[in-house]
Amino acid sequence: MSDGASRPVPGPGILEIATYVPGKSKGPAGVRVHKLSSNETPLGPSPAAIKAYGGLSGRLELYPDGSAAALRTALGERYGLNADHIVCGAGSDELLSLIAQAYLGPGDEAVFTRHGFLVYEIAIRTNGAVPVVAEETDHRADVDNILACVTDKTKIVFLANPNNPTGTFVPIEEVRRLHQNLPSSTVLVIDAAYAEYVRRNDYEAGIELVSSADNVIMTRTFSKVFGLAALRLGWAYAPAQIADVLNRIRGPFNVNAAAIAAGTAALGDRAHLEATIEHNDIWLERVSAALRDLGLQVTPSVGNFILVNFPDEVGRRAVDADAFLIERGLILRRLENYHLPNALRMTIGSEEANKALISALAEFLKNG
Repeated sequence: MSDGASRPVPGPGILEIATYVPGKSKGPAGVRVHKLSSNETPLGPSPAAIKAYGGLSGRLELYPDGSAAALRTALGERYGLNADHIVCGAGSDELLSLIAQAYLGPGDEAVFTRHGFLVYEIAIRTNGAVPVVAEETDHRADVDNILACVTDKTKIVFLANPNNPTGTFVPIEEVRRLHQNLPSSTVLVIDAAYAEYVRRNDYEAGIELVSSADNVIMTRTFSKVFGLAALRLGWAYAPAQIADVLNRIRGPFNVNAAAIAAGTAALGDRAHLEATIEHNDIWLERVSAALRDLGLQVTPSVGNFILVNFPDEVGRRAVDADAFLIERGLILRRLENYHLPNALRMTIGSEEANKALISALAEFLKNG
C-alpha cells in the first residue's frame, strides 16, 4: 500500500509541455457567431463525402480496414503516388507524433521555426527530446537559420510549408537547399497541410523530394480544404523504409471507417474542391486589401487564413480587438502562444463573415 510519499512520474519532458489550446468557438449568447479561429472551410465538405459518411450508419459494429486500402489507393491515383508509401492517420497530428516517436529519444534534438505549429514541440518533448527553435525572417522560415541549429544530435527538422499561423511559404528551391545540407540521418518533415490552397509556381508540397530521397516525409490533412476536420483524417507520403516504421507503431485501426469512406469520396469530387479554392482565392485578396486599407499589417498569405498585425501606429492592441470582435460574434485566434502577442489569425470565412469582420475592425479602429 502506498504511503503517499511517491507517485507515478511521467517521462522526461512531459511536464514541460504547454497544453495545446484550440481556437475558440463560442461567442455571447444570442449573437450570431462566425468562427474564424480554426482555419475551417466555409463551404463545408463535399456532398459526396457527406453521403459516404451517412452510408456507414448501418455498419457501426464492424472494425474499419486497418490498412485504409481504399483511401490510400484513391490518394495514389489522385496524386500519382505509390499507395504502399502512404500511411494514413487520425489527422496529420497523429502522424507527426508517430514520426517523433519513431525517430526521437532522450538527448536527441529536433528543429522547428519560431512561429511553427505548436504540435511539433509537443511531439518532441513527449519523446524526451530537446526542441530547438530557429528564428524566422519576416514571419517566414529561414533556411540558413534552420541549418545553423542543426547538430549531430538533430534527428528531425519540422518545416510547415505553408506555415501556420503566418501563412508564408518557402520556395521549393530553398526547401531543396535545406534538404541537401542536412545529414542523411536527419529526417526532414514537410508539413503541407495547406498545400491545396497555394497558387505559386515556385511552391511544391514535397512529393518530388520524398520520391527522390530516403529521409523526407510529407504530411497532409483532410481537415482544411476537404472540410473533414470532425473526422480527424491525415496522411503521410514517405520512403518505403519510413512508411514501414510508421506502420509498425501506429494503432491497428487508427483511422475510423467513416473517415476512410468520406475521405475517399472527397478525393473524387474535383468540382467541390475547385469551388473551395476559388472562394479562398477571391476572399483572401479582398480581405487582405481591406485590412491594409484600415492601417493594419497583413502578412502575405498563401493559405486560407491571414495573420493580422496591429502596428503601434494604429494605437490599438490585438487583445482589445479580440475582445471587441468576440462581443460581435467574430471569433479569431489569439497568438500569444505562437510568440505573436500583437497579432490575430483570421480564417477566410463566408462572404457574410468576411464582410462583418472588415466592418467590425473598421469600427474598432475608428473608435480607438
